[in-house]
Amino acid sequence: MHSPLPLYSPGTLRALEARGIAHLDGDAFALMARAGQAAWRVALKHWPQAQRLLVACGPGNNGGDGYVLAKHALEAGREVRVVRLKEHAPATPLAQRAHDAFVAAGGVVTQFDGAIGDADLLVDALFGIGLSRAPDEAAAALIRALNAHPAPLLALDVPSGIDAASGSAAGAAVVADRTLQFIARHRGLRTGAAIDHAGHLELASLELPEAVFDGIAPTALAYRADGLPGFFPLRARDSHKGSNGHVLCIGGDDGSGGAILLAAEAVLRSGAGLVSVATRLAQVTPLLARCPEAMAHAVEQPAQLADLLARADVVALGPGLGQGAWGRGLFDAVLACERPRVLDADALNLLAASAARLTPADVITPHPGEAARLLGTDIAGIQRDRFAAAQALCEGTGATVVLKGAGSVVASIGMPPAVICAGNPGMAVGGMGDLLTGCIAALRAQGLGARDAAIAGALLHAVAGDAAARDDGERGLLPSDLLPRMRRLANPMRR
Repeated sequence: MHSPLPLYSPGTLRALEARGIAHLDGDAFALMARAGQAAWRVALKHWPQAQRLLVACGPGNNGGDGYVLAKHALEAGREVRVVRLKEHAPATPLAQRAHDAFVAAGGVVTQFDGAIGDADLLVDALFGIGLSRAPDEAAAALIRALNAHPAPLLALDVPSGIDAASGSAAGAAVVADRTLQFIARHRGLRTGAAIDHAGHLELASLELPEAVFDGIAPTALAYRADGLPGFFPLRARDSHKGSNGHVLCIGGDDGSGGAILLAAEAVLRSGAGLVSVATRLAQVTPLLARCPEAMAHAVEQPAQLADLLARADVVALGPGLGQGAWGRGLFDAVLACERPRVLDADALNLLAASAARLTPADVITPHPGEAARLLGTDIAGIQRDRFAAAQALCEGTGATVVLKGAGSVVASIGMPPAVICAGNPGMAVGGMGDLLTGCIAALRAQGLGARDAAIAGALLHAVAGDAAARDDGERGLLPSDLLPRMRRLANPMRR
């Protein structure tokens, strides 16, 4: 199993930086020199033909990194222009030293006058990890000019305007083609708005030893497609359907039969041995016509659930459930049972309106709108800090949480949050959440704990979506397009 990538917050990154400086006998400028040189190497690697560079430098040490890069480019025979805002004169001793070295080498620093001019490569060295507010208007104007320029853009450490802790953008933010992170990976660049701003991510360790990280735990973990096989070991040759779990899917009110069908199909394609469906009578015949492997039951009253709940290992509640009397009755019955549960869609809306408390064995999968209702806030508040929102949901409901969206965040009590580094905009279509509910429920039924099932299910779902998008594009992607890919991905070690 590939280990997840450790991610760090600005606070832990500063601690790592301090240790790096200590490793270099207290020479902070030596660390800055390594950062600037690493940035120049990345520029050469990806844009070797770039002869005209424009480096936008801020007042702090991120600007200092930019001055070091500019000096290397100048000494390599490139045409280099460094621009800064009037109020962005070097404000730290390190930035001043880097600025002076660039000028001593023949470099010229000019104030931004509203135009970028000709350039083959742009470098963003404005703010780095220290900015957690919206840039002021002067900085925003420079950022907008950088974004409007046709040349590729390399951001140093963090695209300016992006919060390195949360991934949000409070105002104008650089849209980079590539972002070079220093020392360690930033957790904020893997979720939310940052995904549209960071471009391709690279890491420069600055040649610091592993000992620098001793005792400094990551503040999040990134799961990528290469980590998926570890969640799906080979099955025993003598296994049977009962060995692989029985999931009960509940939902499909009048007009919403497709939602519970998709959830049931995802359960089966993700490897559960048995799936039962409790739904409206009107949904039974079309469900069986599409998926005869499902055991469909017409349930019109909550009391009819008792035997089905007793036979199930895991309950998936919510797809197409509705918020009427029928849905509320089934919701109450499931909340009273002692089976592990996966709640989505209207089950979450009913949860938000109730005083019910879940358990760490349960999983909820809200999108930002559902998360906002559960927390009594708005979508903007959720997206402002997706890590904080996921943790608040976890603490507020007691359940393991999958906060869906670009860079889905998985939160569970006592563990660092996980970020799902897969998925694409084509998956923003009705029915995708129903598949995810089925995926997670199937993995719970096969013996994974709540956190592992949430991570593996979200990753399986997202990677299947990426596979489908590679084949035929993002627009027009349907949830059912993922089903055959989910099966293949759930069998990475087949004999």
